[in-house]
Amino acid sequence: MNEREKVNQITEGVIWKQLLLFFFPIVFGTFFQQIYNTADTIVVGRFVGKQALAAVGGSASQIANLIVGFFVGLSSGAAVVISQFYGAKDKKNLSKALHTAFAFSIAAGIVLTVVGIFLTRPALLLMKTPADVVEDSAVYLHIYFGGMVFNLVYNMGAAILRAVGDSKRPLYVLIITCVLNIILDLLFVVAFGMGVTGVAVATVTSQVISALIVAVMLLKTREIYVLKINQIRFDRRMLFSVLRIGIPAGLESVMYNISNIVIQVFVNNLGTDTVAAWGTLGKIDALFWMVINAFAISITTFVGQNFGAGKYHRMRKSVSVCMIMSMASSAVLIILMYSFAPWIYRLFTTDSAVIVHGVHMSRFLLPSYFIYVIIGILSGALRGTGKVLVPMILTCGGVCSLRILWLFTAGQMYPGINTIMLSYPVSWSITAVLFIVYYFMKFPGKKKEN
Repeated sequence: MNEREKVNQITEGVIWKQLLLFFFPIVFGTFFQQIYNTADTIVVGRFVGKQALAAVGGSASQIANLIVGFFVGLSSGAAVVISQFYGAKDKKNLSKALHTAFAFSIAAGIVLTVVGIFLTRPALLLMKTPADVVEDSAVYLHIYFGGMVFNLVYNMGAAILRAVGDSKRPLYVLIITCVLNIILDLLFVVAFGMGVTGVAVATVTSQVISALIVAVMLLKTREIYVLKINQIRFDRRMLFSVLRIGIPAGLESVMYNISNIVIQVFVNNLGTDTVAAWGTLGKIDALFWMVINAFAISITTFVGQNFGAGKYHRMRKSVSVCMIMSMASSAVLIILMYSFAPWIYRLFTTDSAVIVHGVHMSRFLLPSYFIYVIIGILSGALRGTGKVLVPMILTCGGVCSLRILWLFTAGQMYPGINTIMLSYPVSWSITAVLFIVYYFMKFPGKKKEN
């Protein structure tokens, strides 16, 4: 019982300390997760060429993000449901939710493997991917989708562990598999000369290992969230609960990625140098997004467990604390990334034209990243209470639809990379205002509970 209480300090301890204790393993875990693809782009960019860099970091990356992002959104539904049952100490329903989530991840992985392999080439052509990178992009995605079951099993398992307050062990898994991925990248690309095929095989191999380790952790635990292979099946009521929260989050991610794919289409029209620079920017500013998303995951779990325990005032206070910490972290990151942009780009490529384009892109966008912090934290907090439909509508309408509308209006009248990039701060600003209004109207905890 002491161990149980120690794990559940999210509902009891000092808020800022508990948020940080939860945040740091998540942010470091996200960092190592990001290194998967970043290592791929660095290795192919330095040892193969800018076409390979554009293949791994351009359209292929956007397609992979679209598919995986949707499932990660769905897994967040499982995480919210499980965190609420865990906070309420409801062992029976927690077990049903956990096994339903695993059954869903396996089934979804099989479906996405088949669909992804068949639709890869048509999707690349539809996105107007430059002709000199289509073949490499198709090869990368075919191999990537081949390992999709393991990718989804890992993401679901890690989401479950974080939902019950265990953010450390997913971090340890990622450190191990990230180091493995880098070693395999260098072995397959530099030693064996396998090019894009090599980085794809390295990534999938690492994901297989991470999925197996997380599954074993859940199988071997003595806690109430133990996984039992013979109980992995769909429970209709739990599947509905998971999907009720997960589908809006998944659709929100899809809309984000669709808008990014539309942006990628406009960028693809500007040539290989710009495509390579834009793809590399996506890897570089992932450092910022992983910090904000780690705070968002932290506040979702924090709010979810306290919601299950009925501690509503504590939920609202935790959102304010998390917002302050997120803004402070963002300020540091933006200053560092702005100042060192030229040197950061040189890690990825030696091509001077790509570096010039990339530095301009970074310095144009970075000052507006503060705005997104508001969206990320408030959306995560609302998701923790089970309020997902309105945040999804706000995000899809305010960010995604408005961004696409901007591209087909202003982007047509004033073509160029600056107009494309301006769609980000414009859409973020409007959406942030909408989230603030909704949060103050609907989030629980205006009065202290008895």
